[in-house]
Amino acid sequence: MTQVATPDTAIPDFDGVTVDDVHGRPMFLRQKGQELWAEFDDPDSPAPPDSRPRIERRVTLITGSHNQQIFWYGTGQQRLLGQLPGAYLVAEQRWIPRRMAVLHPPTQAPLSETGHWNSTCLVCHTTHGKPQFDTPFGSQALDTQRVDTTVAEFGISCESCHGPSEEHVRANSDPLRRYRLHLTGAADTTTVQPARLDPKRASQVCGQCHGVWEFYDERGERFANSQGLPFRPGHELSDTRFVAQPTANADSPTMQALLQDDSRFIRDAFWADGTVRVSGREYNGLLESPCYRNATHADRTLTCFSCHTLHKADDDTRPVEQWRVGQVSMPAVTNDACLQCHEPIRANPTAHTHHKADSPGSSCYNCHMPYTSYGLLKTIRSHTIGSPTVRESVETGRPNACNLCHLDRTLGWTGQALQQWYGTAEMPLSEDERTVAGSLLWLLKGDAGQRAIIAQAMAWPPAQQAAGTDWMAPHLAQLLDDPYDAVRFGASRSMRTLPGLTGFVFDFVSGPQARRQAQLRTMATWDQARPRPGRAAPELLMTASGDVDIPRILALLKQRNNRAMLLRE
Repeated sequence: MTQVATPDTAIPDFDGVTVDDVHGRPMFLRQKGQELWAEFDDPDSPAPPDSRPRIERRVTLITGSHNQQIFWYGTGQQRLLGQLPGAYLVAEQRWIPRRMAVLHPPTQAPLSETGHWNSTCLVCHTTHGKPQFDTPFGSQALDTQRVDTTVAEFGISCESCHGPSEEHVRANSDPLRRYRLHLTGAADTTTVQPARLDPKRASQVCGQCHGVWEFYDERGERFANSQGLPFRPGHELSDTRFVAQPTANADSPTMQALLQDDSRFIRDAFWADGTVRVSGREYNGLLESPCYRNATHADRTLTCFSCHTLHKADDDTRPVEQWRVGQVSMPAVTNDACLQCHEPIRANPTAHTHHKADSPGSSCYNCHMPYTSYGLLKTIRSHTIGSPTVRESVETGRPNACNLCHLDRTLGWTGQALQQWYGTAEMPLSEDERTVAGSLLWLLKGDAGQRAIIAQAMAWPPAQQAAGTDWMAPHLAQLLDDPYDAVRFGASRSMRTLPGLTGFVFDFVSGPQARRQAQLRTMATWDQARPRPGRAAPELLMTASGDVDIPRILALLKQRNNRAMLLRE
């Protein structure tokens, strides 16, 4: 996750490359021997963005390798690092302005990230990082700060999960000791094996990074600044930091302060019921899961290791490139991870799921871990395991699993199905909720995070299979002019999965005029390809003749939730 920047570790080419538009100005990349250099606008200059002085800096570190690469440069002020204004998207093989790589309020100007690696990123993207600002980060101008940041190792190495290992290395230099432990199966007391810990502390090893948390007080922050975070694998995580749970610790002064601090955007990280909605924070989701909270047997309690393995098993035949995406263990690829506890369902899954046994509707994950978390320009599965209800969608805004697959169905339809199958009580719904597909209510009326979720859902193969695709293009087209860059990105990516639009050309970074032209092209392509008469579906905002019901769409758009949102991974 953190690498020294070289031509071998950087995925994009730096050798004489010009990145045309980074917040309105070009960025020039150069390779000097094995060194990477960049010329760009000084992000810390007080001058207006279009007149900031140009600076050239050596790129020293890289964060990321799977989805994005973020590049850091030496500022010349001790070990203080700045961030290049451009980020590289790996799958798309292109540079974009760094701000557009996250779901970021369009009215908020790009922020300087100088010092952010030293103060924040190194906590989870290196091993045993110590920021070592001479005064707390942000308490004085960076040009007067003295910074002597150090790390034990770049990246997430052995000691991140197994704890300090000097004694482990010394003791195991004795081959007789190693053989004795191997043959007896005894635990090695010189290191921490997370899988041998009790379920609570095992998951805390992951939760030290994959969680929304805060220091209890300034004393903890000062200690971390000088000595690094005090948590060690096997310790109790809550002893040294406050893990945010808006429901479980709602009355905590620390939680209330976090939710009320507009500069932190902590409240954006959670749905209204306290379910986490940003990626990289799966530990918070685990804590809210009944499978974790209500377990009565320690050996059957859900932990991170119930589904994930950080070392590819010897009998796992998948290529490393496939396994490393999520590091999911082989049993967890299927329903086996769930059925080991919910064994009675195994004999006749259709009786429980009401879907064909081999269909996406009989996948435990699709119904109980839907894609309602967002980050890195994509959605991931919720790690708060629960059963779908219409109430969760109405009261929290979180799309339920049924309507994320059956994108063409209303909340009323879902409520009736759940009542018929499981006896789930129906609830009063508004006229819109009874007559308009849930996906379109979130797409038109929802906040930016909801719109991003639905934009990606329209490219999900099970959803396309269940709901059809002939109605999606006009609604994705509406999102091509969304004020949020990330929403436009998701909509354009999904557009290219639709029949007849696989060659769709659209740059989500482009300005308003180009966006509207893309909308017109989309509508013309869709209108030419659709059958006559078209699909009459009022719930999909199509008229009796199959045309788009523009007045109804405009009426729903007027009810859009336009609050500023920042979903940081």
